[in-house]
This record gives sequence, C-alpha cells and structure tokens, in this order.
Amino acid sequence: MTDGVLLIDKASNMTSHDVVAIARRVLGIKKIGHCGTLDPLATGLLMLTLGRGTKIQDLLMSEDKEYVGTMKLGVTTDSQDADGIIVEEKPVPAFDPAVLEAAFSKFDGDFYQTPPMVSAIKKDGVPLYKLARQGKTVEREPRFVHIYAHQILGTTPDTIDFRVVCSKGFYVRTYAYDIGEELGCGAHLQSLRRTKSGRFSVENAFPADRLKETPREVVLGHALSLPEVSRLRGA
Repeated sequence: MTDGVLLIDKASNMTSHDVVAIARRVLGIKKIGHCGTLDPLATGLLMLTLGRGTKIQDLLMSEDKEYVGTMKLGVTTDSQDADGIIVEEKPVPAFDPAVLEAAFSKFDGDFYQTPPMVSAIKKDGVPLYKLARQGKTVEREPRFVHIYAHQILGTTPDTIDFRVVCSKGFYVRTYAYDIGEELGCGAHLQSLRRTKSGRFSVENAFPADRLKETPREVVLGHALSLPEVSRLRGA
C-alpha cells in the first residue's frame, strides 16, 4: 500500500522537508507531500501524503490544529521563537492568574494575525525569511485566523505552558509574541508540539527519528489507506 497518509512524530532540529526526504528514500516513493510545515524547533504531528494521497493534501491541511507549547516571558526575539536573536529583554512582574487569563482570552475567536518576518510566506516571489536575513522588513498582509480553545497548563515566574486549538495558517510563534506584548513584558515561543490535526493525533504517529533504521514494509504498515483516512475524518 503506497497510496495514503503516514502520521509522523517529527523530532526537534529537523525541517519538514528533511522528514519528506528521508521518507522518500526509505519508502522508495517520489510522490510524497506534507500537510502543514513545522518549524525545526517544533515537534509533533506531521502528516505525510503518499502517492495518490497527495490529491487530498489541501483538504487535510485545511483542518484545525492543536498545539501545546511554552512561552518565555521577558525576552523578545527576531523570529518570535527560541531560534532567533534576542532583540529586547524586560523584567517580568509577578502576574496574577486572572491577568494571564485575560491576556489569553483577548485572542479567542476570530481576529487578524500578522505573520512574522521569519516565515516561508513569499513577497514578490522571495520567502520572507530570506529578506529577514538581509535585515529587511516588509509589510505583511494580516491573516484571518480563529482560536477555538485555549488553556493555561502551568506557569513559572517567567514561563507559561499552554494549549491552543486553532485554524489553519495560525502562527503560534506570533501568538506567543502577541500575548507578551499584551502583558507588557514581551515573550517568545520556547517550545512547541503539534498534538492534533483534524481528527488525527500524534499518539498514533511513527517517530521520525526511527524512519532511517526501520524496514520499508514496517513503515508502510503504519500508513493509513485512503478509505481509512476518509472514515477517520467522518467523511
């Protein structure tokens, strides 16, 4: 079975393209795509479409996502995450839980989010991250996004662990940045894990760091057929 969807649990310090390239070599399948880029820093669910499964890639990418992550308060970076260069540091006051909840709640529902400069979005055919490396900043068109649910999972004096369920095209890095701005101390995304995409969960995903050492037949045995994908989606 070489037509379907393979759920991968991406490790940190890998790009989504890295995972696709490894899967192509291991499986001997050239026609492989992925449903939604994960930054190198991020881990978790990366859905690979195999063979004819690439025809439903856009459909799968359009589904809502769930993430858990940690934001670091008091430090702002140029990329809005821990891989970036620090651009500002501020003291972090002792926030009352109600103040933190109010900051998160401000971003519930529908709103416009401005994508970060360090992103794969293109301006006149050039990815923004390449312009950012040249020290350039250009105007980005805000995106209409939606947050269905959020949860503050835990806090320390300078970090917040959180969960968010959001629409496609949502930048969790920017979410951390915006909440930091709302709190007045700044923040960046310290870690991120995608746990769900639509009805698919990382709990059933194959570890990316085991792809190279696992026989082709074993990896393909974890893939979902197109009829299975349809049933799981409730289609």
